[in-house]
Amino acid sequence: MPRQGFVTSITHQSENFPEWYNDVVLKAELADYSPVRGCMIIRPYGYAIWESMQRELDRHIKATGHSNVYFPLFVPKSLLEKEAAHVEGFNPQVAWVTHAGGKALDEWLAIRPTSEAIIADSVKDWIQSYRDLPLLMNIWNNVVRWELRTRLFLRTTEFLWQEAHTFHATEEEAVAEVKTGLDCYEKVAEEWLAIPVVKGRKTESEKFPGAEFTWCIEAMMRDKKALQAGTSHMLGQNFARAAGIEFLDRDNVRKNPYGTSWGFSTRMVGATVMAHGDDSGLVLPPNVAPVQVVIVPIFRKEEEKAAVAAAIDRFQAALAETPEGKAVRVQVDWRDESPGFKYNHWELRGVPFRLEIGPRDVASGQATVVKRVDRSKEPVPLDRLAAELPARLRAYQAELLGRARDFRDANTHRVDTYDELKQGLEGEGGFFLAPWCGDAKCERQVNEETGATIRCIPFDSPAETGKCMVCGSASERRVLFARAY
Repeated sequence: MPRQGFVTSITHQSENFPEWYNDVVLKAELADYSPVRGCMIIRPYGYAIWESMQRELDRHIKATGHSNVYFPLFVPKSLLEKEAAHVEGFNPQVAWVTHAGGKALDEWLAIRPTSEAIIADSVKDWIQSYRDLPLLMNIWNNVVRWELRTRLFLRTTEFLWQEAHTFHATEEEAVAEVKTGLDCYEKVAEEWLAIPVVKGRKTESEKFPGAEFTWCIEAMMRDKKALQAGTSHMLGQNFARAAGIEFLDRDNVRKNPYGTSWGFSTRMVGATVMAHGDDSGLVLPPNVAPVQVVIVPIFRKEEEKAAVAAAIDRFQAALAETPEGKAVRVQVDWRDESPGFKYNHWELRGVPFRLEIGPRDVASGQATVVKRVDRSKEPVPLDRLAAELPARLRAYQAELLGRARDFRDANTHRVDTYDELKQGLEGEGGFFLAPWCGDAKCERQVNEETGATIRCIPFDSPAETGKCMVCGSASERRVLFARAY
């Protein structure tokens, strides 16, 4: 069956989704492989997408009172081992520096898998009184986790991310902070990336090593698998106690502060690819798209080129007359290539709108507007388009969020028995809300036998008396099962 559009050089999603994903990431020039196993090179177009996410998340984080800081890349082994549960969880993934300057080191240095340990040790001199709390810090950095199976953006040995670290005088304040982090992630995912998410709590076996509990947001990709899109952790007093952090509280008693941490990484570039893309490549939400509108001039003769260029100049000048229009990211493709080549190039890169302007369009004072998500074409007067374009971009953004939400909802199923879950996973796939008793043995059995995991216990899952689909014991509510990245 012939496909619509111009791009024919990538695998169909229905044929092989992982291969489709790799084709898009490489051919849309988001990233490339590195000489170092499991690492990646982020190319300009991919990095521009990451920068957009980064700026938006940074804006939300700073609005909640956090300050950006930086901590070293290397963590002494003795610090990492202070929190036993933490190091046990991370040890298989830790990369160690054992030699430097031509000789063996007296103490090994971990290349940070995350920063809790070094931060806890560092801030013990900063926190002396309740007046020093809360301490709200955020870091933009890179971390290393020695992954056995890697995939560009989704799981790499080295990746870029944001990690917030906070300390609080009371447990209640720390729990509120966990919610703050998750709310920031939800806003970026839904409002910026047009990816609807399910908010919930991780099970004990899936929580962050050393945490008291972990909250998360989970998203559905176009192949109906889940992707963890952000996590926020309640660390309690574990790391503070291990590091010897104490403060004098209002009641004149020395106490350990309560800590939290939360993280959001470059895997969300991959999530944006997989949540919206189609058989022709990327479909980017306007908010995150490096180029929101591409103009393809069409001409054969120099006099036609001059007339087309003048029309484009007038359009861009009209667009820049309003603050909203001035912010629209427009690129004119004057390359010495055929129009078809340019259509292919920008379709693969997911640019929301393409404007085709040729001699006939100039004569009519219009442009042909092509919408990437459905390839609909519409002739629109240029003066009207200049005024309408910001609103069209907002509508496009909302359309992608609605489309993704409808797709998720249509592929979320309630099942009551283990057989129903197995059949669903082997059939159409998707999210499955099923009763679970809370026993890790049942959770582990499902994973070992089906490859699915409990993605979260959704916050909006109502109390519902039932029987665990695995063992038949009492269940209090449904949890979300899915196969995941």
